[in-house]
Amino acid sequence: MEFTESFIFVAGLLLALSVLAGTISKRSSVPILLIFLGIGIFFGEDGPGNISFDNVNLAYLVCSTALAIILFDGGLHTPMRQFKIAVRPALSLATIGVVITALLVAGALHLLLGLNLLAALLIGATVASTDAAAVFMLLSQQNVRLRKRLVATLETESGLNDPMAVFLTIGVVTFMMATGDMAAAWPSLLMVFVTQIGIGMAVGFGGGHLMNFFLQRLHFLPSGLYPILGIAGALMVFGGASLLEGSGFLAAYIAGLIVGSHQYKAKRLMADFMDGMAWLSQMVMLLILGLLVTPSQMLPDVMTALVAVCVLIFFARPVAVFISLSASRLTVREKAFVGWVGLRGAVPIYLALIPSLMNVPHGGIYFNVVFAIVLFSLILQGWTILPAARLLGLERPESYKSDTNT
Repeated sequence: MEFTESFIFVAGLLLALSVLAGTISKRSSVPILLIFLGIGIFFGEDGPGNISFDNVNLAYLVCSTALAIILFDGGLHTPMRQFKIAVRPALSLATIGVVITALLVAGALHLLLGLNLLAALLIGATVASTDAAAVFMLLSQQNVRLRKRLVATLETESGLNDPMAVFLTIGVVTFMMATGDMAAAWPSLLMVFVTQIGIGMAVGFGGGHLMNFFLQRLHFLPSGLYPILGIAGALMVFGGASLLEGSGFLAAYIAGLIVGSHQYKAKRLMADFMDGMAWLSQMVMLLILGLLVTPSQMLPDVMTALVAVCVLIFFARPVAVFISLSASRLTVREKAFVGWVGLRGAVPIYLALIPSLMNVPHGGIYFNVVFAIVLFSLILQGWTILPAARLLGLERPESYKSDTNT
């Protein structure tokens, strides 16, 4: 009984501190995601809270559930018109850009630090995608006023690029665990990727339209139950796609996009509730990941993380962006900004749990390296979004109003 009361109290305390920290973040421009992680670390094994948490399977379950809600909410708040004008450059960034980023980071770690090529590829794959929640929240938090096409590209990319990062991460882990001819595994891995995308899209479209069918016809429901139906739909779409060997990430985002593009009773209530749930999911996910890390064990891997994050921010991401967006209508300055705002958040840390879950030797080391990379990314990039926009002359005046196509 005492454990139950203690658990409930600590859970409430952590959430309350996270909410209060949001006001500090708003006033000081400290990236709020960094604060959530910091609270988790503070109460973790090496911090004053001294909470020992090492259940990787539970962390993966919690993070998967949280990401389903976050991605559904991201799609829900993305206007279809905005999605249509950004989908081509965003898809290029989410596929070609992710692969180029992973390869460049891996190559640099292999050449500069002498890491085993597969180990370097695993680190590159886990940090290759931008984080949807990080992009959505930090652009909003810092009130950066940008051309709508640019914002749409950044947000749509972050909602679409997780499947490629998951595929690359699992693919590299598969090679690391392989005992036979690795070259023979390539065709089957590519088929897995195609299957994940196809099933993820199908479940997302089907699930989104099915949710709309019920939302538009269940007029007798109390208004408060509509958001619950939204949560249920998001989880079912994510879980259903995953059970069918598809991408739950893509399915949740597409379903949210479709639900958000239709009218139904209590739509405003649904949007507000899902926004709150996305914040709660982000808090819980980052608190759990912060509790999971042990900073004293991370120290030996800091140099690897520093090299990786420098290569990622100053070389790999910009090169990947300019190649991926070579045919885009974005200006050179806008492409440079996209290259800088390649924010890493909870998703790379979540992906770094996969080596431990699949019993890869030294799986904890990959988690430590990626965790440190995310910390450095949030500190450097998360703090400088607005200054970067101003330096590149991209910030719009406060009174600026534009059409979505501009």
